[in-house]
Amino acid sequence: MSKRLIFIPAFRCENQIGRVITKIKASAIEADTLIIDNLSPDHTLENAIEAAKKQDLKNVTILRNKSNYSLGGSHKIAFQYAIKNEYTHVIVLHGDDQADIADLIPFLERGDDNKYDCLLGSRFHALSTLKGYSYFRIFGNKVLNLFCSVVCGDSISDMGSGLNVYQTKFLKDERYLNFPNDLTFNVFLLFHAYLNHAKVAFFPITWREEDQLSNAKLFKQTTIIVKRVLKSLQDPLSLYNGTLMNYDSEVIYKK
Repeated sequence: MSKRLIFIPAFRCENQIGRVITKIKASAIEADTLIIDNLSPDHTLENAIEAAKKQDLKNVTILRNKSNYSLGGSHKIAFQYAIKNEYTHVIVLHGDDQADIADLIPFLERGDDNKYDCLLGSRFHALSTLKGYSYFRIFGNKVLNLFCSVVCGDSISDMGSGLNVYQTKFLKDERYLNFPNDLTFNVFLLFHAYLNHAKVAFFPITWREEDQLSNAKLFKQTTIIVKRVLKSLQDPLSLYNGTLMNYDSEVIYKK
């Protein structure tokens, strides 16, 4: 039997987090929910709690990080939480409402989450729909995806979107604890999957940019990714050379 955890990393998404929680409730996916606020300076935390109560969300835990650990740090806390509480799957859904969890339902229904270690939402899949995404950013991402596909020897259509599913057994080696905490965390996790011959599949999603606040800087992120990819080609173990640290968070709401 699957025991799923929906993990929502949240930072500066006070206007979107309520919509995300509403969509989770409407999806009727059998899963517990873990929301991790990364010390947002706005009302993300308060709005998350209010929405969870309004939607009468069952089995929900809301944490607040004691420092800003970036997106990767929140992932590490969630993955450790999932392992400790014996979940079989972690569904990652970003709190900014760019991805829609409804896109995942058909793939859960046919059991793809049990077929693959990493079932990854792709903004640039041939069947995906992009709303409000500039042609320049689409082109830049596709060039990067092509570069990384050549390196990995497999077709990669997205280096990291806001809707992904991981089998917890894939995470139990805890090598991800050595990955950077910044926005390249997903890239390291993806390369770790290919390096260790994990089963990876991409599925189409609807992706929109409307009232979201993006933390990604295209040129900066691309430069970092390319440098780290080239370094990993020379030394695959360099993926795991990051510094280990402690991640502290506190329970703010639980039901």
